[in-house]
Amino acid sequence: MEHPTLINSYAKGFRDGIPIGLGYLSVSFTFGMMAVSMGLPVWAAVLISMTNLTSAGQFAGLSLIVSGAPMVEMALTQFIINLRYALMSLSLSQKLDKTVTTFERCLIAFGNTDEIFAVSSGQKGTVGKRYMAGLITAPYLGWTLGTLIGAAASTILPTSIRTALGIAIYGMFIAIIVPPAKHLKSVRIVLAISVVLSCLFAWLPLLKNISSGFVIIICTILAAAFGAKFFPVEEAE
Repeated sequence: MEHPTLINSYAKGFRDGIPIGLGYLSVSFTFGMMAVSMGLPVWAAVLISMTNLTSAGQFAGLSLIVSGAPMVEMALTQFIINLRYALMSLSLSQKLDKTVTTFERCLIAFGNTDEIFAVSSGQKGTVGKRYMAGLITAPYLGWTLGTLIGAAASTILPTSIRTALGIAIYGMFIAIIVPPAKHLKSVRIVLAISVVLSCLFAWLPLLKNISSGFVIIICTILAAAFGAKFFPVEEAE
């Protein structure tokens, strides 16, 4: 029986992670700038990025921190938003070499983002801990450095520029959803449901008093449940 190829070079992993790190640099710049503009000190913004490495979760958590939301709401919001990482980590664990220990797998899970998962899963063969360490290093540095630069710049940039740059994150999310929505009717329908639900929570008197964290949780679960029920993905052999 032919054994799968083991990819375990730190240098190769770092090279593969450089494009991801450059992409993270621009997005985390926006997070750092928004965090400081909303009242967080520079060191707090950088610490959040160093200990989280999740764009959507950090932006959602930022508004909850500023509004003084309870810890339960914060935990539930992060759980729903970042639940996909648990599924991706379970899938990636099947790709890792058997010599990778449980503790090392936990460290890899911390740095497992959408892009890192896609690159590592696309390798032809099993991947080792040195390759994964290299693949995670560049994105981690890019995410942290971008947050630092954005947070520091926010303290010196005029208000007009900070306000203009503040919409960058919305542009990023639009750029993520538009391509699949153009090709898949199911994605367009789920997006429309999400928009309608968000508008209902924003405008209806009985719903607009619900905190933003629980609005995210409810809209995510309802829209995702609808998509899973009526547009299931067929499993391939």
